[in-house]
Amino acid sequence: MVVRTSTPGHGSIFVVTESHGERIAFVDLRSPDAPVQTETVVGAAPWAVAVDEGSRRAYVSTAVGLAVVDLDTRERLALVPYLDQPSVIEYGEERPGGTGVVVTPDGSAVYVAITRTGRNSAVERFDTAVGAFTDSFEVGLRPFDVQISPTGDEMYTIDHDSFTLNTISIPAHTVTSTEIAPFGTEGGLMSHYKPHYAAVAEDGTLYLPYQGQGLVVYSPATRTYETQPMTADSHQHGVGLTTDGRLLVVGVGAIGGATRGPSLTIRDLGSGDETVLPLEKGHENVVEWLDAPDGRRKAILTGGSTSRGPWDGLAIVDLDSLEISELEVPGMPQMGVLIRS
Repeated sequence: MVVRTSTPGHGSIFVVTESHGERIAFVDLRSPDAPVQTETVVGAAPWAVAVDEGSRRAYVSTAVGLAVVDLDTRERLALVPYLDQPSVIEYGEERPGGTGVVVTPDGSAVYVAITRTGRNSAVERFDTAVGAFTDSFEVGLRPFDVQISPTGDEMYTIDHDSFTLNTISIPAHTVTSTEIAPFGTEGGLMSHYKPHYAAVAEDGTLYLPYQGQGLVVYSPATRTYETQPMTADSHQHGVGLTTDGRLLVVGVGAIGGATRGPSLTIRDLGSGDETVLPLEKGHENVVEWLDAPDGRRKAILTGGSTSRGPWDGLAIVDLDSLEISELEVPGMPQMGVLIRS
């Protein structure tokens, strides 16, 4: 299978969703004084973005459809309604509509998680050649995130409200549900001991953090997991992997059993050692950045926390010195991806 998606960590342009507006921003990370180069209208309440470098297309999940954006002209080419279209337009983490989005390694299909009010969510398949949604598969409740295996033969939904991870095989589209509840299911919908996002390693392992207290290490091959201790004790949202074997996890604060404030956890996956960097603000997600002008390895944290303290900007963290700088970006930026200009 030919890999066409963007190379993790590389690029100086960060394409990020303005979650409380209707645009994506193209942010030049090398221009701190005027970081936002352009903005593109994509649709109400954009959530996540996935990129296919082969076709130079970005796919953005919004509350009202999947936006297709040309990365060279930065124009929206289409806004395609979902098969199960929401009846209302809302904003924030509980809104209906598209959330997580992934594109297959060969660029032939895009999969979008669709939150549906009052019932289980769905994943819808968008055929990039046809330009339309062709299939829908029922999954769990409110999947914040979807991930795809490195080989492109499986995708995974991180079902926030149902203590489940659903695996969808590609291309057969068999759906298999696995309960993941390392701290139990007490509290149901009101429990905070549930993941928001996951990261997938090159060997296919999934990493899901819980409250800065436990890290689920999930094996898709066996559909089993182990839970390793964590130390941040902060309600955790975004998670990412670095190319040198570290896990980055965003904590938004003392919520639902977690007792400490916002933080960034930097965890060595080999030893399990953690550095917990306190933050003054909440953040939503985290992406490794390898092309900083000073040649240092950094992390980009999006400011649009949907849980606590959303703000208009990005934080840039040096992963060795732990120095922090900020860039102004409007619309409470939520999720983004690096591209080459």
